[in-house]
Amino acid sequence: MSDLPGSPLRDDATGAAPPVYLAVALDVPLPGLFDYSHGAPVAPGVRVRVMFGRRAMVGMVWAVREHPGVAADRVRPIEAVLDDLPPMPADWLRLADFAAQYYHRPLGEVLLPVLPPPLRKPAAYTGARSAGGPVCRADRRPGAARLARRDGPEAAAVALTAGQQAALDQLQSLLTAGRGVALLHGVTGSGKTELYLRLARQVLDQGRQVLILVPEINLTPQLEQVVRTQLCAEPGDLAVLHSRLSEGERLRAWLRAVRGQAKLLLGTRLALMTPLPHLGLIVVDEEHDPSYKQQDGLRYSARDLAVWRGHDLGIPVVLGSATPSLESWRRAQRGDYRLVSLPDRAQAQALPDIRLVDTRRAQLEQGFTPQLLQALTARLEQGEQSLVFLNRRGYAPVLRCQSCGWVSQCRRCTAHTVLHRLGGRRTVLQCHHCGDAQPAPRACPDCGDQDLQPMGRGTQRVEEFLAETFPQARILRIDADATRRKGSAEALFAQVHAGQADILVGTQMVSKGHDFARLGLVGVLNADAMLFAQDFRAPERLFAQLMQVAGRAGRRTGGAQVLVQTDYPDQLVYQALCRHDYSRFAESALAEREDLGLPPFSSQALLTAQATHLADALGFLRAVRAQADALPESAGVCLYDAVPLRIVRVARVERAQLLLESPRRGALHGLLRALLPQVDGVAAGRPVRWGIEIDPQEI
Repeated sequence: MSDLPGSPLRDDATGAAPPVYLAVALDVPLPGLFDYSHGAPVAPGVRVRVMFGRRAMVGMVWAVREHPGVAADRVRPIEAVLDDLPPMPADWLRLADFAAQYYHRPLGEVLLPVLPPPLRKPAAYTGARSAGGPVCRADRRPGAARLARRDGPEAAAVALTAGQQAALDQLQSLLTAGRGVALLHGVTGSGKTELYLRLARQVLDQGRQVLILVPEINLTPQLEQVVRTQLCAEPGDLAVLHSRLSEGERLRAWLRAVRGQAKLLLGTRLALMTPLPHLGLIVVDEEHDPSYKQQDGLRYSARDLAVWRGHDLGIPVVLGSATPSLESWRRAQRGDYRLVSLPDRAQAQALPDIRLVDTRRAQLEQGFTPQLLQALTARLEQGEQSLVFLNRRGYAPVLRCQSCGWVSQCRRCTAHTVLHRLGGRRTVLQCHHCGDAQPAPRACPDCGDQDLQPMGRGTQRVEEFLAETFPQARILRIDADATRRKGSAEALFAQVHAGQADILVGTQMVSKGHDFARLGLVGVLNADAMLFAQDFRAPERLFAQLMQVAGRAGRRTGGAQVLVQTDYPDQLVYQALCRHDYSRFAESALAEREDLGLPPFSSQALLTAQATHLADALGFLRAVRAQADALPESAGVCLYDAVPLRIVRVARVERAQLLLESPRRGALHGLLRALLPQVDGVAAGRPVRWGIEIDPQEI
């Protein structure tokens, strides 16, 4: 007689139910899933505590299997089912599955690292919490998962310009259609944020959630304040996620978003992987920014996964930028994305006047031309703020001996160490690649000469020079060194907005997203450094960086000016910049890339190898290339020679790369699917570590 539906099957010999085999994903650098047994089925998306070798780990159930992939007597039982959360939703599992397949990473490296740390720590579920523990049981309120219609006080409505209204009408058609991607191309200060808020309000009024992504942590406080003021009736309506939160803060924000208690989720790229039960709109602000690409572990693009997630859920996605990525621009030109333009500023202020200062024959004083110093003087007299932009932190890029030519070099990397001042007369030489730091020598290590000189300038040296030149001015420096402590960036930007700084010295941290009301002048130093970089994306990034930093000026007052010092004023990047002509730059750059067969007209993958000795890394990659050449799937894929990275050694590890490229994305991924399972065999017995990156942003 057969068992009743739903009742467990019994083993005829013992009367006990046979074990159920679970395919579990673990965050380990090994392919595939791992078999464990349990007394009853466990739903996919549930976390479990298991033993992996001698280590206790938290894994996630992916599937239930009738038979294990190994001998049954080798299958270990799970230690505990962690039921303090319901199973992860099906759409989130689909997103993780797509990311694992597209980026060719094990599922465990996708599913587990994106969870808040307490949810993947075995120690959180041992001892008193051994039965699944109350890690996530707090804050369960009746009806908390329901999204109520806003009934709080409405923020004062902002009158839209005719251009904003026309753009909003186009974006609203996406909401009506319920799907699609819009590229919102608006000049700096055109009011893109206001359109995001208008769309978000409509989605919230439908009882759905909104996800807003920003590229950097420092952009979250300003946008958070605006969102809370205009869209949130209760403090808990908004959750914020980024990597500087404590583990507890991140867990609480994540739980409120997952349970639907938070109507809006604002965050950096990690927020994209948060389960949201009622998601109705995704906004990716500054979509061009390279910070959306993860550079370790699962090297995903949050922007690209946002587009896929929107398509999978059938919800609209808005990509916004004054300088869209060339990939997004081409898709908009082809009609894959809807192009929505905002060509004018919202405050009726003219775009700043951008001028090039030819430095080839100029007499420079600590890197400043007379024109820039005069402009700074004039703005001080007018009571306006100025920004000096230099994308190089520290005091000087290198320390040099005038006698024998010795230059400061990292003892662990093939890179120069940067001179930093710590206050008073204390100086250190720090490597910006491995973080190694040591006191700056008082005399040359090679010849003993005490006349060591800093070469070049960083933001600290510029700050020092400006303080000496303009002793009456309040100088404020904002860079990674000045904002290391939690909350320091918000405090510094608050000083700028409060008018407590006359001259701001900053790196790319100040170049985007910030609305400085009194900023009348931007001076750009050393922009040429990116002009002839080896990376083919360098001109695109230079144009975007300069256009963004120029856009900080004149947002509330007219007559703003931008002075860019350069030895190459005839370069197209600078000529298009002076005309605020993104379209001209994009058309030229795309034509050049099409001629050369570079992205977005081809797809790329980068295989990297690390070893103690460069010869081992290169030998491994050459063997991989030979293996790939022998595969029929290599037809239509170009495999370049294995070469060392530009900075070969970092932290005493030598690095090399092998670039794969194809005009057809399918052909490239077909080769990778055939090749990558064999790479571990090639690596066997070799002292190397290797990794794969899809759509690399730096080559």
